[in-house]
Amino acid sequence: MPTHRTFIATYIMASGRNGTLYVGMTANLVARVWKHRSGVFDGFSKAYGCTRLVWFERHSWIVDAIAREKRLKKWNRDWKLKLIEAANPDWADLAADWYPVNDPNWTPPLEDD
Repeated sequence: MPTHRTFIATYIMASGRNGTLYVGMTANLVARVWKHRSGVFDGFSKAYGCTRLVWFERHSWIVDAIAREKRLKKWNRDWKLKLIEAANPDWADLAADWYPVNDPNWTPPLEDD
């Protein structure tokens, strides 16, 4: 991860390669991805196992992130797949190394809801 600081982002979570997609936006991507992975959200992303961050885009302003999220949610699936594969052709989990493993002193990042 390039920085420990929070940032505004529009993002796509997936259940796996070419799997179910979830489009969202947040002012704290690190915390939001943690919530998706740990199953904190009841609903679509939890029901379909969307725990892999496959695409994200930083924004300077919340209004820009919200507008981008709304546009992406209207896109058809093929356009979303092309967007992901242009930036992440292997569908790697972009947050794979964001969280420590087996560290008893670590606590999950906080996010204001």
